[in-house]
Formats: sequence, structure tokens, C-alpha cells
Amino acid sequence: MMQRIDYPRVGETLWRDTLPNGLKLSVVPKPGYTRAFAAFTTNYGGADRRFRCGGEFIDTPAGVAHFLEHKMFDMPDGSNALSAMAAAGASPNAFTSSGVTSYHFESTENFYDNLRMLLRFVSTPYFTDESVAKEQGIIGQEIRMTEDSPDYVIYDELMRCLYDHHPVRESVIGTVESIAEITPETLYRCHKIFYNPGNMALSVAGDVDPERVRAIALEELPAEPGEVPGRDYGAPEALAPAARRFTRSMEVSAPQMLIGVKLTPGLTGDDLLRQKLVAGAALRYLCGPSSPLYSRLYAEGLLNADFFTDLDSAAGTVTALMGGETRDPERVLRELLDAAAEEARRGLDPDRFRRVMRAGYGARVRALSSFAGLCSSLFDADFGGYNALDAFAVCETVTAEELRSFLAEHLTAARAAMTVIVPPAAGAEKEAAAE
Repeated sequence: MMQRIDYPRVGETLWRDTLPNGLKLSVVPKPGYTRAFAAFTTNYGGADRRFRCGGEFIDTPAGVAHFLEHKMFDMPDGSNALSAMAAAGASPNAFTSSGVTSYHFESTENFYDNLRMLLRFVSTPYFTDESVAKEQGIIGQEIRMTEDSPDYVIYDELMRCLYDHHPVRESVIGTVESIAEITPETLYRCHKIFYNPGNMALSVAGDVDPERVRAIALEELPAEPGEVPGRDYGAPEALAPAARRFTRSMEVSAPQMLIGVKLTPGLTGDDLLRQKLVAGAALRYLCGPSSPLYSRLYAEGLLNADFFTDLDSAAGTVTALMGGETRDPERVLRELLDAAAEEARRGLDPDRFRRVMRAGYGARVRALSSFAGLCSSLFDADFGGYNALDAFAVCETVTAEELRSFLAEHLTAARAAMTVIVPPAAGAEKEAAAE
């Protein structure tokens, strides 16, 4: 029997269940919509390289989770699940992060047929020596492309600055050398361990019948849960970054910066939800588009409209991010830290705090119309041990003092790291100056 939870203030209803096989199921019906979205997600990402299962520790090369994602669309009969679902009116895709691998589709027709196909192909591994060798070449090209991409480089290098040994610091797709170690046996073993229903979540949003979704999941997936593996990410990390700066010269038109701080790791349930809500609100208060700091730095030409704040949550870690294009990254970092210290010293302005919280609430309500984003929040919550739609009630209890404490504790010079990508000429000048 599914549990129904109504949220009258935002006009939503959530149906939840944990099936006998351990699958976490979340459905948000959207009556009257022609489209529907489904995500079938395993709690397995690029950081899950060492784990315990069956009483033994298992080590795997970097990039296995991402490699599996690429290969799961191949079916034993020679067909391709992407093509089959597209022919049935769906738009399927997949992604791998440090923490999860998610297979999803959106459709305006044949939703239940496409849902069956999604559950079947993700649950049906098929790998050969030839197909793995071919994929090693394809992913090898992808790796070389990311090495030339400023967006990938600035993020990966920030993770390496922040984290000393946690595998979240390594690229999700691995290296050319690491993926060369992957064999069909590696893929079959990791699929068996991580792609069992007890380690997975199914999230659906659209004009669908929750009980029918549940029935299809029971019909298509194994009846019994598998063992949920224990992750080994190494010894606890210090909250201070392992390194504070990284700069690289690449083909960009203007310097790009990404600033990060590690938040308290390992929280679960309502504690994790509250941590995310407080951190997000504190960043919006400090340097969101309506903040005095952003307005001043924008007027001075130090920031532009692409400046963003975000939270990155994966594999037990939570990282606060701020970044964008700027002609003076060090000045922007200094301004951010000085403003955080001043806000923490004097306390938050009550009126601005209320405006920030109302704006955040409104943005969260508007985000409910993005079915992909909604399903992502549902499976993140399932794996994090909380209810995603509880965020509306919890954010109303967040206090100005919590935001002030966040700024005082986390946004300090001792806690912040920054990576910068500069244009070639600026890089040459910087190197010459260093010499």
C-alpha cells in the first residue's frame, strides 16, 4: 500500500513506498499534463570505487559507474534501448555523477510501455569483450575532450583542491589508463552489486496512476532485494581545503573562477535537508542577484549575469560553490569573504532575510513545473533519507541566526579554495610575473 502525503499549500501530492524488493518509489501525479517523466536511479556514482559486499572489500578502477551507464543501452538481442524507446515516443537519456547514475525519459505517449522498457534495460546487463573494447575508445575520446574543456577542468581541479583523498576529487569518467582496466567481468560484478532494487529509486512525475506505476515495478524488477554495499571513502576529511588555489591557462575569453567550501559531511535525513536549505539561503543572502554585494560588484564590472551559487551533494559530501566570469578573481574572493565576515559580525538584516526566504520559497514552487528537476529532488531525498517536498515546511522554520552562523563558520579564508582558468595571454603574464 502506497503512502499518500498531501501538500495543499503548494498544490502537490506525493505517493511513496518501499517495495518488498527494497526499491524506493516516489510518484507525484500531475493531472492534466500531457507529458510525464520517469527516472530510474542507482545509488552508485563515480566516487564509489571501493566498497564492501559479501564480507569482502572490492576495489575498482576509476570510471566504472560512468562506463556502465554507456553500456547499459545495449541489449542481448542486438537492439539498442535508446532507439526502441525513441520509436515508442520517448526522449530517453542518462547521466552519471559522483554519487548516482540515473536513467530517465520524458514522453507524451506510451508512458507505461516506455516505463517497462526503462526498467527492463537497466536491469539487463549485456557486455562482451568486443563491445567493451569499442567503448574504451569512445570514452577515451570523451576523456580527452573534457581535459580541454574549461568547465570540466575548473570543477575537477576545485574538487582536488578541497578534498585530500575522498574519491569525489577524481573525475567521474576516469582516465584513459583507468578505463583500460575495465573488463566485462568488472561491469557484470558492479551491476550485480549496485543495480539491485534495494540500492535504487524510481521517481515519476506526470498524469500517471501511482498504483499502476507500482504494479509495473513489481512485475519488471527482481522480487528480492540484494545486499546494499557499504562504501569506503577513506578516513574523514578535515573541513579545511587540501590546497587553496589552482590556476590554469586555457582558451577562454575572460578569466573564470570557481570558489568552494566543504560543509559538514555525512548528515542524513532531516539534518541533511536542513543543511542544504540553510546553505542555499545563506549563499543567496550573501551574493544572490538581489544582494547589495552582487549589485555593487556587477556595477564595478567584476561580476556579470553568469555568476551563480550552488550546492554539490554526492557520496556523503556537501560542497558550497560560487563562480562565474570575472576580470579579478582574487578581488571577488576577498569581497565575498569580507562581506560574509561583516554579515556574521553585525547580524542579518531582518527585512532582507525575509525577502530572501520568500524568494527562495517561490523559486522552489516554480521548480515543481520542471518534471526532471522534481524527479531529481525525489531520488536525492530517497537516498538522503528525507522527503523532498518537506522542504517547503522546513524552509519556513529556517532562522536568520542559522544563516549568520553558516556565513561565520564556512565562508572564511581558512575554509575556501578557488580555481581559476585564465586566457593564454594572462596565463603567460602570470607565469612571467611568478618567475
